[in-house]
Amino acid sequence: MTKKMTITIRKAKQEDLETVHDLVRGLAIYEKAEASFTASLKEYQEDFEAGWFECQVAENEGVIVGMVIYYETFSTWKGRMLYLEDFYVKEAVRRFGVGQKLFDAFHQTAREKGCKMTKWQVIDWNTPAVKFYEKNNAIIEKEWWNVKIFLE
Repeated sequence: MTKKMTITIRKAKQEDLETVHDLVRGLAIYEKAEASFTASLKEYQEDFEAGWFECQVAENEGVIVGMVIYYETFSTWKGRMLYLEDFYVKEAVRRFGVGQKLFDAFHQTAREKGCKMTKWQVIDWNTPAVKFYEKNNAIIEKEWWNVKIFLE
């Protein structure tokens, strides 16, 4: 990639989901958890169509180079919020402002939906991501623990 990039952010379409799915696999590999990435492309397609999640993509010259996946949820303390499930930019185009444009577009969407806040997770060892979020005035809570149950 050249240093001169023309980045376009847009809502994802059904035909983008194969690339989005591949980007999520790239994120799982980066997070050293590829074996945990079990959602199929078919599930992505069905769940996207059913409105379970939304996605925005970043394009450079018509090629998708990054994405954010999010969904609407509710905070009993604050009200409407968007949960940022995944945020990933291809390594080759990092440091060219792609991530900032995606992050800003995600927050603009939250404002347009009348959300009071956004929320997401970051792995503690991902120093570049932590620094990015701190630069964007994010509050990184370290006292809350993640809890989950797999229903399979």
